[in-house]
Amino acid sequence: MFNLISIGALRAAFVRALPFALFEQLGIDTEYLILATLIMLGILTMLCIVMIAKYNQLAAKYRKFMKGANGKSLEERILTRFREVDSNKAQITDAVSRIKILEDARDTSFKKIAVKRYDAFAEMGGKLSYSLCLLNDDNDGFIMTSMHNRDGCYTYVKEVIKGNTFVILSDEEKEVLDEAVSMREALNTR
Repeated sequence: MFNLISIGALRAAFVRALPFALFEQLGIDTEYLILATLIMLGILTMLCIVMIAKYNQLAAKYRKFMKGANGKSLEERILTRFREVDSNKAQITDAVSRIKILEDARDTSFKKIAVKRYDAFAEMGGKLSYSLCLLNDDNDGFIMTSMHNRDGCYTYVKEVIKGNTFVILSDEEKEVLDEAVSMREALNTR
């Protein structure tokens, strides 16, 4: 019986000493090993706490999303959102095409306007005659002149291409053309 007790005690001592003896043979101090193990255990504990907090946040969001919803109502809500997205895409496409039309119209519309009222004839007062110049960004457009006298009203239209005309202009027409052409710089600085 003495042999059994001493053999059991010897085996227990050997099992307890085996890992530490192995570390001592490798030159690793067991106190540092225990300290490193405790630090790693602390880090793992903190990571577990962070993961539990993130899980709880995700679970709360999921419960809020699923609140009052079963599988069928949730599917209906998702399909409704998809239909709304498709409708929004169609509206955006329509808006983009309309904007393109407006941009094209803007480029060809008359933006430069100049007008001068004057007395065309000495016997007429009230400045009833006028010259009106309408030009786009490329300085294409026309000059319309209306001259009033006692016998009636005469209206003339002269074409303007790239800021020039191919007919002789009166002083008032030259003035409104120069004023309208000079608006290019004023419009471009805005």
